[in-house]
Amino acid sequence: MHPRFTTKTLSFLRALKRNNRREWFAARKADYERDVRGPMIAVVEQLAQDFKKVAPELEASPKTSIFRIYRDTRFSEDKTPYKTQIAAAFRVKALPKGQSAGMYVEVTPGWVWMGGGYYAPETPQLVKIREHIADTWPEIRRVTQAASFKRMFGAIDGEQLARVPRGFDKDDPAADYLRYRSFLVGREFPATFATSSAFYPTLVATFKALMPLVRFLTEPLSTPGVRPRATLD
Repeated sequence: MHPRFTTKTLSFLRALKRNNRREWFAARKADYERDVRGPMIAVVEQLAQDFKKVAPELEASPKTSIFRIYRDTRFSEDKTPYKTQIAAAFRVKALPKGQSAGMYVEVTPGWVWMGGGYYAPETPQLVKIREHIADTWPEIRRVTQAASFKRMFGAIDGEQLARVPRGFDKDDPAADYLRYRSFLVGREFPATFATSSAFYPTLVATFKALMPLVRFLTEPLSTPGVRPRATLD
């Protein structure tokens, strides 16, 4: 049987949204561990096995993949102490944390979201990705026009510049892709989908369709000695 979440998962997250207080959570921490974190651990552990075939370069570990429930409120006006979702991310093992594309899944009181890509790369990574897009054109178009990619995601989402960035010709055939500052795709389902027997097979199929984009975005970041020619707007 494939791992999935339960109705108790959603009940806990909905109750936490209504009662986001330390004393409330402390009295129910065992419920959180059993009904929320426990199912996510099972999902991540199964992904660790399936990634051996689908995405061997990605890390899937309960210790490093699952996000903590505790919010960092130091610089936020919202002082509620807990997140109201359970989420996990899967990054490339060979690259530093935050410096590669990857996968993500979250279960909230209102929806399930699964997908990934690369959110807001820092300047050195973004420049290398843009160079890679231009130098390998039309590879990124082949990746994003693949039947499984289009069927599941449609097209890349994410913040874009109004113009082609400096260092590239405005008539560059890859212009539409060069304007991206983030490269994201994903699928959203009702919250109850997390309890369905279809949840885990859909997650694996989604990640499998996304892997060519993750690999494309990661390739220039894994190559030492690249000296990019472009600048950023």
